[in-house]
Amino acid sequence: MSNHTTAPARATGGPNPGILGLVSLGLLIGSLVSMAILTGGTITSPFEDTETVAGFFADHGFAASFASMLQLGSAIPLGIYTATVYARQQRLGIRVPGPVIGQFGGTAAAILLAVSAIITWTQSQPTVAANPELTHALAYLSFATGGFAHVLGLGLLVAGIAVPTLLLRLLPAPLAWTGLVIAVLAELSFLTMVFEPVQFLVPIGRFGALVWLVVAGFLLPRGRPRTRHTQGT
Repeated sequence: MSNHTTAPARATGGPNPGILGLVSLGLLIGSLVSMAILTGGTITSPFEDTETVAGFFADHGFAASFASMLQLGSAIPLGIYTATVYARQQRLGIRVPGPVIGQFGGTAAAILLAVSAIITWTQSQPTVAANPELTHALAYLSFATGGFAHVLGLGLLVAGIAVPTLLLRLLPAPLAWTGLVIAVLAELSFLTMVFEPVQFLVPIGRFGALVWLVVAGFLLPRGRPRTRHTQGT
């Protein structure tokens, strides 16, 4: 007679993706909160006039530098999260395009967030802030890379995790479906390039995706149980 016993799942090693997601989210929130505190609640948008945008960076150079430092820090655990989850999905036996799509999206999101932080830091330098037109142009570039372009990458990362884990039932179905909804909203954020009123999709996609990645990072199994076959009588 053949008996089936379930062996413990093999551990994948590496850092806990849930913790990595928390660190990335915490640093990003810290960058926004520090900017608000250091500027007395004054936040500018690249869609304002050149004088206003240039004046903001001329008056709040330290605040912009400090916030960009935290934002750059947020990109690092996001990139590590992406690599860790990709390796875990491979260990779980997921051999579909999803993990590769997620890896591409997460890597792009981390790089774009870092580029945006560097551009913001550049704007905060007195010699750059003294040039209003250049400062305004860089503000658009910082918004694009750290806004809708970054969120597009996040959406791909979420979708690359949600779809295969839904099909293989590795995550609770409500969580996986929520991830798909967030991914769609994140991808639609590219409409901001033409339709300014849909800018609200950027923060929804950004923070919705990061919170989802934290939860998924804690719940994603470390391995799949292995079945052993033993002969008995």
